[in-house]
Amino acid sequence: MSTAKILFGFHAVGVRLKTAPTSIVEVYFEPTRRDARMRQFVQRAQEAQVRLIEADGLRLSKLCGSHGHQGVAARVTELPQVHSLDELLEQLEATPNAPPPLLLVLDGVTDPHNLGACLRVADGAGAHAVIAPKDHAVGVNATVAKVASGAAETVPYFMVTNLARTLGELKERNIWIIGTADDAPQTLYQADLKVPLALVLGAEGDGMRQLTRKTCDALVSIPMRGAVESLNVSVASGVCLFEALRQRGL
Repeated sequence: MSTAKILFGFHAVGVRLKTAPTSIVEVYFEPTRRDARMRQFVQRAQEAQVRLIEADGLRLSKLCGSHGHQGVAARVTELPQVHSLDELLEQLEATPNAPPPLLLVLDGVTDPHNLGACLRVADGAGAHAVIAPKDHAVGVNATVAKVASGAAETVPYFMVTNLARTLGELKERNIWIIGTADDAPQTLYQADLKVPLALVLGAEGDGMRQLTRKTCDALVSIPMRGAVESLNVSVASGVCLFEALRQRGL
C-alpha cells in the first residue's frame, strides 16, 4: 500500500492536481483566504473531484510542520518512481531517439531550500535525474517539495552510498563527468555539453570534495564579472543545465 505524505503550497499541490489528481487523498484549505488565487485553486480541486477540508492556519501549520503553507496542503499517496539510477539509464538507452542523458550531481548540498531550487531548475531544463551522496545531502522533505514547486514529484532524486563509485559507473556507461570549480582551466562555455553528461556542483564555500573532484573527467568554471566570487548552487545549476540545453539545440 502506498505511503501517504503531505504536500503544501500552491505550486506543489497544484502540480499534483494537474498531473495525478487520483493520488490525492484530501486537500486542506484556509477558508478565510478568499483572494483570486485561492478561489481558482479551490475550483481546480472541485473540478478534479478531490475531497476538500476547511482548516485554519494553525491546523495547517501543524500538519505541514511549517508556516509557509500559503493556506493550502494536501495528503497524497506516493507516485510510482524509478527505483534506481541504473533503471533510469537503461530506460533511456532503450528509448528510440531519446536525448543524451543529462544528470545533475550535487556534492554536499544540505540546505533544503537549495535542494528544492535545484530540483526546480533540473525540471525546467529537462534533466533526467539529480544525484547526491547519502552522507552529505538532504532528503526530500516537505520544505524541499514546496520550494521545488512540484519538481520533487517529477525529477528522480537518487541518494547514493558512494558518490565517487557512482560517478565511475556513469563513466562506464560513456557519460562524461564535468565538475565546476573556480580554478578550472576552461569555462563552461568552452566545454562540449552535447555528449551524455553529468554536471557536478559542490556546496557553496567548500565546493566539491577532493575525491569527487578527482573523479571528474573535466572541470569548468562559470565566468564571474562582478564583485561576488560565486553563485548560489541552484543558480549555478541553472546556468550549467541551460547551457547544456542551448548547446543541444533543445
